Amino acid sequence: MPLSNRKRLLMVMDVLRRETDGDHPLMMRELKRKMEDLSGEDLGETGLRDDLKFLEQSDDFLVDTYLETNGLAKQYFYDSRTFNLNELRLLIDAVTSARFITKNETSNMIDKLLKLTSIHQTNQLSNHLKIDDLVKSDNQQIKYFIFHIHQAISASKTITFQYGRYNIEKKYFLSRDGAYYNINPYELIWNNDYYYLVGKKQDTGDLRHFRVDRMKNVSVTQELFVRDPSFNPTDYVGKLFHMYSGDDEMVEIVFDNHLINVIIDRFGTNVHITSYSETSFLLKTRATVSEGLLRWVLTWGSDAKVLKPDSLVQKMQSEAKKMIVQYSKDSSTN
Repeated sequence: MPLSNRKRLLMVMDVLRRETDGDHPLMMRELKRKMEDLSGEDLGETGLRDDLKFLEQSDDFLVDTYLETNGLAKQYFYDSRTFNLNELRLLIDAVTSARFITKNETSNMIDKLLKLTSIHQTNQLSNHLKIDDLVKSDNQQIKYFIFHIHQAISASKTITFQYGRYNIEKKYFLSRDGAYYNINPYELIWNNDYYYLVGKKQDTGDLRHFRVDRMKNVSVTQELFVRDPSFNPTDYVGKLFHMYSGDDEMVEIVFDNHLINVIIDRFGTNVHITSYSETSFLLKTRATVSEGLLRWVLTWGSDAKVLKPDSLVQKMQSEAKKMIVQYSKDSSTN
């Protein structure tokens, strides 16, 4: 059965989309040959020429051309894709590095992203970011949980779920003996390659956050809630360290000068910093005083010293004493 005009036009669009870009245009005879190979039919140039002229004048499928020059016939190509190569590279790397996307889903999503450009440009995207497969999640439900939570946030509906973690036997177990959490969901936040849900607990009104990959049996209820207008997700995350909860307090920490870029990377250029000595500077900021903050400061060893609040100073002193004892034990056994 001969190709209808509509089917021929769709085939022209498909060939141009898959096989052409600004560096790889096709002349009329090349396009005709490719379409004949696909359809198994002999095609006349008149119909193809009409299709190309229509597409050149269309705003829906923008076909660009290189006009006849230096003995070369007019050339046609499609180069108005939604994402350029740089943007596709960023998307592919983001999908590859995201821990919550399983290995198989990562491969499937990258294949779909590659179809958004020509076969020639696909080759330029073949060197994927290398990520250890061990960091990829094996939870096939996460993508559905994320979808349902987004729906609940948009509709201001409460969600319920179970929550858990792993023990030293590497076995997952449910917190609170499997009791369900009832949460008014405010935001989904991507932090350190994990998705976190931030919301208020219905029973206590406390603002909490939960790792989505540790949730089970997420469901959206029909119960509506009113979001607290004072909640600011940027401020909330900015005060947390390693996503640990705690009380907000004014914190003062002295750092050696060589850590200035670490502080800028963590707090941004608007953070309050003043000179403390010739070799150090003082950081003043509001932060959530938690186990996460304690561990973060310990990361820098003697290059960081907490001045305030007193509660954090005491915790740092206690932890330092425990470390001395720990290493003293180790050395005494050698």
